[in-house]
Amino acid sequence: MSGNKINSVFYAVGYHPIQSGSIDGTDIVLHDNAVYRALLCSSAGLYDPFGDPKVIGDPYCTLFVGRLSDLTTEETLRKVMSKYGRVKNMRLVRDIVTGASRRYAFVEYETEKEMRHAYEDAHHSIIDGSEIIVDYNRQQLMPGWIPRRLGGGLGGLKESGQLRFGGRERPFKAPLRSIPLDDLKRLGIPPPPEGRYMSRYQVPSPPRRPRNSVDREERSHKRHKHSRHSHRHERGSSSRDYLSD
Repeated sequence: MSGNKINSVFYAVGYHPIQSGSIDGTDIVLHDNAVYRALLCSSAGLYDPFGDPKVIGDPYCTLFVGRLSDLTTEETLRKVMSKYGRVKNMRLVRDIVTGASRRYAFVEYETEKEMRHAYEDAHHSIIDGSEIIVDYNRQQLMPGWIPRRLGGGLGGLKESGQLRFGGRERPFKAPLRSIPLDDLKRLGIPPPPEGRYMSRYQVPSPPRRPRNSVDREERSHKRHKHSRHSHRHERGSSSRDYLSD
């Protein structure tokens, strides 16, 4: 076995509860009861990623910020995240009963470019003494996503006994054993990307907006810009006509 493969990783493109519990993405058994719960939610379609009325904004411009300090406020978080671009909207998630911070937030930027800047540079930065993690908006952009509260999610701490792999913090390790391709196919689990592994130090790219959506946005922006220019031109012409009388 080559040393390169031992140090190689890959990342989940879609979410599968069984796969997320596997360190190399090839296990076909349930590792804990929470995985079983997530699998039930996934199979029965019990989770709607677009069903939360509090979730607003453009998912391609939105970041998830986790492991925040209990002391971090909306004002502090906005100030820090504004270093990477213009913050359009921000939601620090709080307990609906106590109002206490749940230590994660969603930050929407004005543009996808600014979001990607924060995605690359804000990860593992320090806010109020806590080392934060930054990820793209998996809730709306990762197919099959199941949140931690339903047994899914990604990452986690060893003490919890519910580690989830395939994400930015805990990627899958390149398999060092034979891959059970038939079993993975039967369960609907995507196989490892043989020959296309990454280094642990490479930054996985967030999903990109579909090209047709980008084209529509650019056309809309150009029409809006042209409309404003024409309006200013008409106003200027009217003023000149008025002055010449």
